[in-house]
Amino acid sequence: MIIPISDIPSETLQNLIEAFVLQEGTEYGEVDFSLEQKVNHVLMQLKTGEAFVQYSELHESVNIVSKDQIQDDL
Repeated sequence: MIIPISDIPSETLQNLIEAFVLQEGTEYGEVDFSLEQKVNHVLMQLKTGEAFVQYSELHESVNIVSKDQIQDDL
């Protein structure tokens, strides 16, 4: 189930994005980006519809997924 980011309190959304960025170990090539920059990048993807917050009833967990991952699941 997709959860609209407008339904998530800002502090919770911030923590969710930070956890996602840290667990994914995102690499941005040769350029190093700060945690804040990575968080802002993911937030922009969420705002533009390139990524979504998804709740899994099966796993009782929340994760951030790309638009491509959502389409693959359909």
